Amino acid sequence: MQSGKFLLAIGLAGAGILFFAWLGSAERSSGNFDLSKHNVPLDQIVSGGPGKDGIPAILKPVFIPASEATFLTVEDRILGLSQGREAKAYPIKILNWHEIVNDTIGGRPIVVTYCPLCGSGIAFDATVQGRPYTFGVSGLLYQSDLLMYDHQTESLWSQIATKAVAGPLTGAKLTPRFLVQTTWSEWKAEHPTTLVLSTKTGYFRDYNRDPYLGYAQRPDLMFATTHADQRYHPKEWVLGVEVNGVFKAYPFSELKKLKGLLSDQVNGQKVRIHFNPRAQSASVTDTDGKPMPSMMAFWFAWYAFHPDTQVFNAAK
Repeated sequence: MQSGKFLLAIGLAGAGILFFAWLGSAERSSGNFDLSKHNVPLDQIVSGGPGKDGIPAILKPVFIPASEATFLTVEDRILGLSQGREAKAYPIKILNWHEIVNDTIGGRPIVVTYCPLCGSGIAFDATVQGRPYTFGVSGLLYQSDLLMYDHQTESLWSQIATKAVAGPLTGAKLTPRFLVQTTWSEWKAEHPTTLVLSTKTGYFRDYNRDPYLGYAQRPDLMFATTHADQRYHPKEWVLGVEVNGVFKAYPFSELKKLKGLLSDQVNGQKVRIHFNPRAQSASVTDTDGKPMPSMMAFWFAWYAFHPDTQVFNAAK
């Protein structure tokens, strides 16, 4: 990992506000949260720059039909979620500025999350211990990843760890929903009646501007992690799968060496890995074709949380 300063310019139209982050020297911060109860080292919870709600989560999302989503290009990336006949697309160009969307699908509350630093998009059931929760952006990070907080108890939740790491609900788990990260053209072709998260968010942002432009190609990180592995580029895309506590990563550079569907096993369970090189997208199903929760993320982020991960190698 390189040292020095990496400048992240987040442009609020007409404002020219700059946020600075120092590699490996982020300051520990409570962000006005009660961290007296926690299950991760407190010195690994750091300030990401903007404070609590400095990146505003979307609480009342507005959706439009696919035909009206003229702000999207065919190659724009989205997070896609479907249940029955209902399908929704959450454009990354919006999520870059908000990171969290509180929503419903199939009549059930969900929260759709995206961490630009880790490239990780995950949707969760927003009902925890029988109670619906809503979530905001804490302004804090753990292992360079988004820490959400719930509005009801102000517990801190790790996106990639999928659990509360500090606050009254420490140790509680979130249940991931099957979600894909793909291009707008691929999603729309598969779900022509999809709804799309509108740019009418209630906030003034230039959604055509990428505040993280170039970050995914750089080998350096903005924030240090406790585990690192040099087998792949830190920002290599991987598909991460977990089966009963066993984790396995499928790097895209390995999947590109294959032709067709990959049949594999994770912790004794047979799985099928679906890889779309055109859309730079991957997902996993069981042998009956039932989708299984998984996540796409940068290699460094997956490894930071799962240093004991198995790794698929096409040559083996």
